[in-house]
Amino acid sequence: MHSPPLPPHTRVPLLPTGLVCASLSFVLLVLVSVRWSPVMSLDTTVAEALHRRAVAEPALVHANRVLTDWVWDPWTMRALTAVVVIALWCRGSRLLAGWIAATSLLATLVQQGLKAAVGRERPQWPDPVDSAHYAAFPSGHVMTAAVTCGLLMWLLRLHDAQPALWWGSAVIALISVAGVAFTRVYLGVHWLSDVVGGVLLGGTVVALSVAGHSAYTRRVHRPACDGGAPL
Repeated sequence: MHSPPLPPHTRVPLLPTGLVCASLSFVLLVLVSVRWSPVMSLDTTVAEALHRRAVAEPALVHANRVLTDWVWDPWTMRALTAVVVIALWCRGSRLLAGWIAATSLLATLVQQGLKAAVGRERPQWPDPVDSAHYAAFPSGHVMTAAVTCGLLMWLLRLHDAQPALWWGSAVIALISVAGVAFTRVYLGVHWLSDVVGGVLLGGTVVALSVAGHSAYTRRVHRPACDGGAPL
């Protein structure tokens, strides 16, 4: 016996969500670019507090490095996306597979473009516990995790996942995004605003992509007499 479908109130208004995330992302981008002092001060305070803890906790540093370098690494997330894309393609869901692949690629291009445009330096420490390359804003680890988890949650929704599976996956997704955000700041390779930017930009890409897919499929499956393409 199948579990009942997820209730309607769990659905998120995609286009408004995407526009809100995009607006917040833009505001944060501007504030970081002009080095607005309240943001810079908060970044410094949080980074210094966590770095002091990290220097004193080598075992926890090791655990966080394993999580950030293997479990939540961008290439791990991209590999997971690739497996899903291949599985969908083999099942005949070519449009969906291509849409997810394109969304993941778009997120990577946006992330790398913003890193180059902003050119923000990473935190510098006399006693670093980890290292990272390229510009800091936005966090690639966090944005990639947010996009990957968001797309996977959308797929579960599309395939009418049982509530227990959907909610369990939602908890794992939230832990993953929040967890990788914490590891990047704790290990001293990102500022707080970098990881917040990664979450907002990831949410923007996923929400607008899913809204676009929904609009496209509604148009394609609309009866020809209503002006849509024939079924």
